[in-house]
Amino acid sequence: MSKRWYSEHRRDPWRRKAKSSGYRSRSAYKLLQCQEKFNLIREGDTVLDVGCHPGGWSQVSTELTGETGRVLGIDLRPCEPIQGVELVVGDITEPGTQKQIFEMLEGKPIHSIVSDISPRLTGQYEMDQAISVDLVCMVMDFAIPLLNNGGSFVTKVFQGRGIEAIVKAAKIRFSKVQRFSPVASRNSSSEVYLVCKNKLPPNKIDSNETTIRESVEKDLADQGFITSSADEEVEVSGPIGFSVHRAK
Repeated sequence: MSKRWYSEHRRDPWRRKAKSSGYRSRSAYKLLQCQEKFNLIREGDTVLDVGCHPGGWSQVSTELTGETGRVLGIDLRPCEPIQGVELVVGDITEPGTQKQIFEMLEGKPIHSIVSDISPRLTGQYEMDQAISVDLVCMVMDFAIPLLNNGGSFVTKVFQGRGIEAIVKAAKIRFSKVQRFSPVASRNSSSEVYLVCKNKLPPNKIDSNETTIRESVEKDLADQGFITSSADEEVEVSGPIGFSVHRAK
């Protein structure tokens, strides 16, 4: 971690604002700005927060859904309890964790999925960007089928190869797909948020459509890029299994 980054971090107005407002991370304002522009979450909604640590997006989600809503947060790292949020510690790409999410939902749909997920960074941008795209694809392929018709999905992804293919695949599944850079993102950041609204019903989606991950891999293969290394990086980043923590 460079002295320059640390100095900028200390002076960051969004960090200070988050601290004074009781949010656990400056990124809470990124979701608030997405919400202000796109109206993703409504009172009474069920929200799944993927990659929720340290809890800023879950805090915002529970504020927006109110007492009649429900928020589930999942991350590899445990979060301190958040009132009104059901926290799962586990890897969203692992079948065991996915099974636990299914059981917690009890067959009920999700209205909105929010994800500020990020891979463990290596410091090599091309590798980190490829891992980010691969991770986002896996999250989307698992989580989008859980969405109610008309539901929304927002995720962070690093800009670069594969994003156009993700956008193309998302447009088959949602009526509105847009990239958005919140004001709260650092100027030097390469992140962008993919905002998807109004999930289409199954009869509006091409039955021959492959998974998002397969679509992106095909697109990158057609361009001559190699993507196989991304799988290994994602797989080693987290524990196997899960535990659940609920704050009353």
